[in-house]
Amino acid sequence: MRFTKMHGLGNDYLYVYGEVPEHASQLSIQLSNRHFGAGSDGMIYIEPSDLADFKMRIFNADGSEAKMCGNGIRCVGKFVYDKGYTQKTHLHIETLSGVRTLELQVSNGEVESVRVDMGTAAVGEDIHLSVDGREVVCTPVSVGNPHAVLFVDDMDSVPLTALGSKIEHHPSFPGGVNVEFVQVMGENRLRMRVWERGSGVTMACGTGACASVAAAVSKNRCAWDTPVAVDLDGGTLLVQVAPDGTVTMTGPAQTVYEGETVLC
Repeated sequence: MRFTKMHGLGNDYLYVYGEVPEHASQLSIQLSNRHFGAGSDGMIYIEPSDLADFKMRIFNADGSEAKMCGNGIRCVGKFVYDKGYTQKTHLHIETLSGVRTLELQVSNGEVESVRVDMGTAAVGEDIHLSVDGREVVCTPVSVGNPHAVLFVDDMDSVPLTALGSKIEHHPSFPGGVNVEFVQVMGENRLRMRVWERGSGVTMACGTGACASVAAAVSKNRCAWDTPVAVDLDGGTLLVQVAPDGTVTMTGPAQTVYEGETVLC
């Protein structure tokens, strides 16, 4: 089986074009291992679609299937264009969270960055959680997948791994949740770190960045209808939230290498 390793701001996946095998979950666990596999945050399969130009399915490093991945879908756009599966620069991609629209920004015949219509963000009322005897306040946000956004004063003091893993599996989120820690750095600029459901700490999370901005504008910490820079461990995304909740995200997509495995 041939695959392409790609990343969006360090959020890396192994991309395969073709039918999803029955043992895709186990394959993702094996190949995602950074010591005994290729090393990644998971695997993304790309198939033809009856509803859109292409369909993507996302399997996390622990084998669970995700509904949507903002960094991953940008790389899907680059994959299908750079490899000649399409000549379109305006694409519709089917996901488990619905169809998403991509605008590819091409230079010298290759995709450099992608603008994604991420759909509508739904921001809920703050939830007070009890975690190891301490109260934690988070804002639930759905961007096709679930997020818990926590605003912090000092990112360097956040126990990302310890707190993130416990919130992911907190009883308030029966299906698990992605956890974002967000510090407001200035007007329309956020610093964000993430604990991703099924993958743990990652360099970036596109849907998490969208959820963070949606939570921030709902609390008047950032402006509506204005590009907000979200600084992640792997780089910066630009996210804009309209008054109706519609979210757009712009960021890079890069190819790392082509690979081949006998584990298929």
